[in-house]
Amino acid sequence: MSDHSQRAAEAQSLLSDLIAMARKAGAEAADAVYHEGRSLSATVRMGQPEDVESSEGRDLGLRVLVGQRQACVSTNDFSTDALQELVGRAVSMARAAPEDKFAGLPDASQLATRPEGLDLELFDGVELEMPQLLERARAAEAAALAVTGVTNSEGGSAGRSFGLIGYASSLGFTGVEWSGSHSISASVIAGRDTGMERDWEYDAKTHFSDLRDPETVGRRAGERAVRRLNPLKLESGAMPIVFDPRVATSLVGHFAGAINGASVARGTSFLKDKMGQKVFADGVSIIDDPLRRRGFRSRWFDMEGVARRKRALVEDGRLTTWLLDCATARQLGLTSTGHASRGTASPPSPAPTNVYLAPGNLTPAELMHDIKRGLYVTELIGMGVNGVTGDYSRGAAGFLIVDGELAEPVSEITIAGNLKEMFARLTPANDLEFRFGTDAPTLRVDGMTIAGR
Repeated sequence: MSDHSQRAAEAQSLLSDLIAMARKAGAEAADAVYHEGRSLSATVRMGQPEDVESSEGRDLGLRVLVGQRQACVSTNDFSTDALQELVGRAVSMARAAPEDKFAGLPDASQLATRPEGLDLELFDGVELEMPQLLERARAAEAAALAVTGVTNSEGGSAGRSFGLIGYASSLGFTGVEWSGSHSISASVIAGRDTGMERDWEYDAKTHFSDLRDPETVGRRAGERAVRRLNPLKLESGAMPIVFDPRVATSLVGHFAGAINGASVARGTSFLKDKMGQKVFADGVSIIDDPLRRRGFRSRWFDMEGVARRKRALVEDGRLTTWLLDCATARQLGLTSTGHASRGTASPPSPAPTNVYLAPGNLTPAELMHDIKRGLYVTELIGMGVNGVTGDYSRGAAGFLIVDGELAEPVSEITIAGNLKEMFARLTPANDLEFRFGTDAPTLRVDGMTIAGR
């Protein structure tokens, strides 16, 4: 048995033992979460090491239920005495807790069974050491500094991490999975004095073989920074806005937040009354795929042991579902969608997995070709989004679009609208790449307001 297989087996045994201890101590039901992680990262600036970090840890979380009362506790001490104390404390806390009529484990019929032959390929076993990470960070920074016009550096970075996550419950479910990631980035400055501009590039993948090489990442960071030199200040007005993929993902993130079952149950989402209705334009689809091979958030079970499956959150513009764990599903009179997420010290809550806005049929150039004057956004600043009303206002920078082509850089502007209207006017291009866990192609939104000089 390999070391990783042995540690997975040990985690599974630990979870099962903890559940048995909780039941023996008086818990009517219980579940437990195991997290183990190791990471290394290196940052260089002007070729010299600036920061090196190494971390590793193990944590164990227990939730016990006594009737409709629940309590959560966590520990990183796995000795028998410490676990006995943890269990006793959890049961005592649960008996003293207020009743929660929505608390509880899922129905046994909802529990996941690992699909036969499933391999999500979440861990490649490649464990780069610090000298290798420093070399990669230097290569990324050097490539960025080699771009004509780049004058300074905020650093090049490289990292790798891997971890084990496990979940078990008194219903008899146990799931344990390894996952990992590799990353490379560079951030540099172009220009001098008051004419300086900064930009960056970043890549991360679960498999090292899928990662872009440091030189490509660094060169892209340098080119982005130089291209932003000598920005214009736009006049205020309304115009079409095109979002670069690296910022278009934020719109998908706002949508995912708005369909989170916890927000819907509280009545604090601007989409709370839109189930089954058109939210986006015809043809627009948003997919949540927890079974995507090499996905950052892929896993066949959620953190209540519920089976996960690929589903369309939006289909042909129509909202089809909320993101639900068991508690929020009960509040809304529905069934869990397998979106329970959880740390070791808190009860479950809903969260998306690998969410993406499906690509359209137009290239980015075709998406912009009829824009006489518009804005191509490459950077967003601030968090001016109201989740209750959908009002949207954020600082931005990017490039002017003139007659369908990118023109001069622009900065120090604010773009504003309302997410309900923005979603309805949104058009995707065909350039989707899976890069961040929440992904989108280039997106065009007509009729937004720009506040400039």
